[in-house]
Amino acid sequence: MAVASPDLRAPRPQFPLRRTLAPAALLAAGALVLTGCATGQTDGSADETSATAEGATGEFPRTVQHVYGETTIEEAPERVATVSWVNHDVATALGVVPVGAPVTDFGGNENGSTDWFDAAVEESGAQAPETYSEADGINYEAIAALEPDVILGAYSGLTQEEYDKLSEIAPVVAYPEDAVAFGTSWQDSTQLIGEALGREEQAGEVVADVEQQIQETAEQHPELEGTSFVYGTIDPSAADPIFAYTGVDNRPKFLESLGMVQSEAVQDAAEGKEDEFYVTWSPEKADELTSDVFVSWAQDEGVREAIEKDPLLSRIPAVAQGDPVLQTDEQEVLSVSAASPLSIPWALENVVPDIAEAAASARGE
Repeated sequence: MAVASPDLRAPRPQFPLRRTLAPAALLAAGALVLTGCATGQTDGSADETSATAEGATGEFPRTVQHVYGETTIEEAPERVATVSWVNHDVATALGVVPVGAPVTDFGGNENGSTDWFDAAVEESGAQAPETYSEADGINYEAIAALEPDVILGAYSGLTQEEYDKLSEIAPVVAYPEDAVAFGTSWQDSTQLIGEALGREEQAGEVVADVEQQIQETAEQHPELEGTSFVYGTIDPSAADPIFAYTGVDNRPKFLESLGMVQSEAVQDAAEGKEDEFYVTWSPEKADELTSDVFVSWAQDEGVREAIEKDPLLSRIPAVAQGDPVLQTDEQEVLSVSAASPLSIPWALENVVPDIAEAAASARGE
């Protein structure tokens, strides 16, 4: 959930843009006709609300399993509300624009949203959702005022208490039992939300389409295959100057899907910490944090000079051998850390080129 002063180490995603990738190809996957299938309409016409139910191919009532047990959904939802990130992206990719979704405080555009979500909503012809802040936690009153049929939190860190309070408003879909809080993969989020909306077939088609785009991008950048990486943060001014995301986090998952390999040093440090999203690294051992590429968030490009001047941090192999990939664009980071069927195609165009360039340089290409 959005926080006022984000801790980049948290499992929750954080981070204005360069180019907008039109999502038409993705939205066409599985012949998803978004116009008339969205829940975010405001005139309340019978045709528009029934179209959502007609878009569902699964039978209702249905029961969905998640970390807090099971939730029964009596009818195909017509009014969908979401918490956290990712869930509103997924629902929209499946042809259901929510009536309500959290504002994107960090990494958002001038609409408090993202370019990929706004483009998908525009493509659908639906009205954009009502938004509510989660800076101080879940906004129960705002969600209740929307009178949703279901509340989606397949990607979230919902606690039992939060789940119970939301369940007083509408049926709630929490994250999967076999996932950790904020650790649901975009594929699993899509499948689980597809199940809740009665759109399993569409969910499978969307996942297949995005995975095909990932494969095609990997083929366009063969320099990524087998290249080792650390995805984390180097910041001389931070209390912990070095930390690295583990395989639980979406960022390493994304690079691995492109054929890259996580640093053995990070893998070893994360051993026995299967529920932890990051590990800290001692600057005194910076030279042991081996990888071909280091991808790091930075407040601005000035951080690069500070890293290079630091007698310890400059010894990180990927720094000593070449420039680290510093991501100063918040939305670039958000597109990977809050990976979704809508954000990944955007990331393939906007994030991957810089990483591929660094990989090629590391390989002497």
